[in-house]
Amino acid sequence: MTTESSPPLIVLDDLKKHFRVLRRSEGLRGAFRDLFSRNFGVVKAVDGVSLSIGRGEIVGFLGPNGAGKSTTIKMMTGVLEPTSGSIVINGKIPTAQRREYVKDIGVVFGQRTQLWWELPVIESFKLMKEIFRIPEADYRASLGRLDSLVGLSKLYPQQVRNLSLGQRMLCDIAASFLHRPAIIFLDEPTIGLDVAVKAQIRTLIRTLNQERDTTILLTTHDIGDVEALCRRIILIDQGKIIYDGPTGHFTKIFGSWRTLKLLAKDGRKTDLDSALAAVGDRFPGTRIEVLEGDEIWSAVAVDQDRTPAADVLAWALNTLPVQDVKIEEIRTESVIAQVYAGALK
Repeated sequence: MTTESSPPLIVLDDLKKHFRVLRRSEGLRGAFRDLFSRNFGVVKAVDGVSLSIGRGEIVGFLGPNGAGKSTTIKMMTGVLEPTSGSIVINGKIPTAQRREYVKDIGVVFGQRTQLWWELPVIESFKLMKEIFRIPEADYRASLGRLDSLVGLSKLYPQQVRNLSLGQRMLCDIAASFLHRPAIIFLDEPTIGLDVAVKAQIRTLIRTLNQERDTTILLTTHDIGDVEALCRRIILIDQGKIIYDGPTGHFTKIFGSWRTLKLLAKDGRKTDLDSALAAVGDRFPGTRIEVLEGDEIWSAVAVDQDRTPAADVLAWALNTLPVQDVKIEEIRTESVIAQVYAGALK
C-alpha cells in the first residue's frame, strides 16, 4: 500500500466543469423564439474540486443525484475535458494523453456493460485480452483468481444478454480488473442488486485491491458498500467537496442508523402511524425518529448505538398491527442534509 512519503496517484487541482445551457421558454411561440435565442445560462456541475488519492486506496465518492460525482469521474477517465483546473493521474493528463492513459485504468459505469451483448462471456474476456495486449500467462492467472473468488467460470459459456443483472455486474467488474490496471473507477456497481450478489462484488473488489494494490474510486448510494470497502470518504454536493476524511468518523455518526419500514395489517396504516408515536415512550433516552414514510409503508429510524433495531422490531411485531417489515440503511440524501445541519462538526 502507499506510504505517506509516496506521491499521490490521483491529483485534482481546482477542477471545474461548467455547461452552457439554453434557458428555454414555454409554449409553441417560446419554442420558436428559442431557435434564435441567445439567452444562455451556466450550470456549474463541478465547481472547484481539489483532492489527492494515494496508490492502493479505496475511496468512497459520495453525494446525492446531481451533485457532480459522475461528471468528475468522466473528467478523470478522459471522457470530458475540464473547463478549468488540472487533473494528473498516474503521471498522465487524461484528455491529453488518452491513448497511453486508458491502458492503466478500468471503468464500470453503473449498468452500462463493456461486454459484447451477443457473445459468450469468455469471448468478451478474450477480446479484452487482445485490446489490452495482456500476456497469455497473466490472462490465465487473472481468470483463475477471479474464478476462485466468485466462481466466474460457470458463466463463461453464457451469452451476455442472457445473464441476470447481478451476473453481468460481476462479469463487468471482473473485466475491469482483467488487465491489472493501476486505477479503477466504479460508478454505482451494486445498484439494483440483491444482498448475496453485493457480498460477492464487495469480496471481489476488496481482495483484488489488497492483492494488486489497485487504487479504486467508488461512487455509490449504498452506505453498506462504503462501510465494507472504504477507509476514506469524499462527500460532494453542488459541485463542491463538503467532507473529505476517514470513514470511521463518518460512520460513527451515520453508520449506526437503520430505518425500519412497517406494513400495516389490513391497510390500517393510520392506526399504525398513531401507534408508532409511542415508540419514544417505550424506549426512553434513545435516538428513535418516526419518519414520514410513504403511502404504503410506515417508517421509524433507529440509532443502533443506543438501541438495537432488533429490539424495536420485536416490540413493533408484538404490539402493533404489523403485517410485514424491512430494514434499510440511511440514504445518502439524508446524510447530506445532516452534514449541512452540522452533524460532522
